[in-house]
Amino acid sequence: MITIITFPMIETDRLVLRELTISDAQAVFQHFSDARVTQFMDIEPCVSLTEAEEIIQFHIADSGCRYGLFLKLRHELVGTCGFHCWDQGQPSKAEIGFDLTASYWGQGLMHEALTEVVKIGFDHMKIDFIEATVDQENARSISLLQKMHFQKHDELVDNLLYCTLSKREAAGT
Repeated sequence: MITIITFPMIETDRLVLRELTISDAQAVFQHFSDARVTQFMDIEPCVSLTEAEEIIQFHIADSGCRYGLFLKLRHELVGTCGFHCWDQGQPSKAEIGFDLTASYWGQGLMHEALTEVVKIGFDHMKIDFIEATVDQENARSISLLQKMHFQKHDELVDNLLYCTLSKREAAGT
């Protein structure tokens, strides 16, 4: 049986996370038009507002959720994160994805956001495993996943590093 849930808004010390909507298209366009943001992703930088709308529509139609990361003080979109490919079978799993505006790299914002989003995955979505795939040259994302106790698997998936996190492993984050 497929469970349909609504995803709560999340507040952290510095961020407000809420699901992206079409009204966020301009901010999403600005974010994803930066080649540094999309460098290790399976998309090219956005060149039109329509492409940003398509990204948002993809995540709305997908089985997971995509949060926009907004700075509390400036209400500025600085990244996105969330789950896609949510498989509610046994064991249940979803893939996590995340990206951050380059000028905010190295400030701990994504760790702050993902700590809460991982809790949503385990406690709200009731998933057993969170999966992540990451480009082998994306040192920042690899470091973040390791910091969050994701286990790196020896075998590559589509030439990407494959990592998983169980609720037990996440207890250390």
